[in-house]
Amino acid sequence: MNDYLLGFDFGEVRIGVAGASRETGIATPLATVTGASNDLKFAAIARLIEEWRPTRLVVGLPCHLDGTEHQLTRLARKFGQRLHGRFGLPVEYVDERLSSAEAGQLLGEAGTYGSRRRAALDQVAAMRILQCWLDTAPPTR
Repeated sequence: MNDYLLGFDFGEVRIGVAGASRETGIATPLATVTGASNDLKFAAIARLIEEWRPTRLVVGLPCHLDGTEHQLTRLARKFGQRLHGRFGLPVEYVDERLSSAEAGQLLGEAGTYGSRRRAALDQVAAMRILQCWLDTAPPTR
């Protein structure tokens, strides 16, 4: 059975997307979704879902360092609810505090700077979010 997951680093302008198979347990960057409207962004996400056929979606929840929620947290939850409503897939949430900082550190260690770094940052943040979920999820049977 295909047990593939897509992970999302939600942002109002860009949405990083990563993918992983539960079998391997290793998340990889896939895409950065952009668009002038939510319809365009969801159309791009629909194409990714069509291509990868995930069984579950994982959305990062941004919070303040002390764990309290803010406006972007609420928008990320709404994004997850829209994903579930449009695609009928289960949606899990992961605390994403520091995922962008970790992504920046990983890209720096890889020698990725400038425009290449900006293009990859959201995807690598999504990869960290999805990897966190994989590392803490109960094993499949």
